[in-house]
Amino acid sequence: MRHTLPHAPQFYVTAPQPCPYLHGRAERKLFTALQGDNAAELNNALSRQGFRRSQNVLYRPSCESCVACMSARIRVADFHPSKTQRRITTRNGALRRLATSAWATEDQFELFRRYLDSRHADGGMADMDIFEFAAMIEETPVKTRVIEYRCSDDAMPVLAQGDDHLAGVCLTDVLDDGLSLVYSFYDPLLRPASMGTYIILDHIEIARAAGLPYVYLGYWVPGSRKMDYKARFSALEIYKGGVWQDIGNPEDHSNEAHPLSVDPIVEQVARIALPQFDR
Repeated sequence: MRHTLPHAPQFYVTAPQPCPYLHGRAERKLFTALQGDNAAELNNALSRQGFRRSQNVLYRPSCESCVACMSARIRVADFHPSKTQRRITTRNGALRRLATSAWATEDQFELFRRYLDSRHADGGMADMDIFEFAAMIEETPVKTRVIEYRCSDDAMPVLAQGDDHLAGVCLTDVLDDGLSLVYSFYDPLLRPASMGTYIILDHIEIARAAGLPYVYLGYWVPGSRKMDYKARFSALEIYKGGVWQDIGNPEDHSNEAHPLSVDPIVEQVARIALPQFDR
């Protein structure tokens, strides 16, 4: 179904699908196309309102009976790593960061396949081939970077893959107010080193050096074990009730999986603040 505002992008709603985070529930997404000369402005504006990018589409959960998915971001200036997070940074200190353009490589795809086979063999991306992977990386109408993390055998012997081993990758959008982690993956052998957490910690440092106030982490879902790690970051905000607010005690949000009512799609679209486009 299409929903539109005057002189604005058109919004659509997907058909319900099984929820990947909460068993027995269905997910539905509100989305719009991201294209043309105003793509960067629209991406910036909607990211601040809980939307995420996937290739040339911006989407936000809009489920019929649940509002548990909440966009999360870290306030860079207020972030202080925990003792565990400092140990993770030290543990991965031998990794070298390399920022590249949004261009897919066979090396990245091979790592992506190992990651999926180990961590998400039954997930929605499990059947992606190299062409679909290239589209995920390269089809972007906004400022996007691929952040690679490499190391040598001497630095991390557990890998034993060569002197310039690709250990992790993060597809990252550069917004006007922060970095948005679109998708990340890493060598399954580095799971004990908490590589996923390290990628977020390193992006906080990248944003700090660039003077960007936020790092956007995607969605946090109370009650989902897959998402628990996000609540362990200090200075974490969630987009709830149309505003960004400090997460506080994560357990206080558990009832969001069972709301009494969800606003109609038309009302949700009407409240979206859009940039002023040339008519």
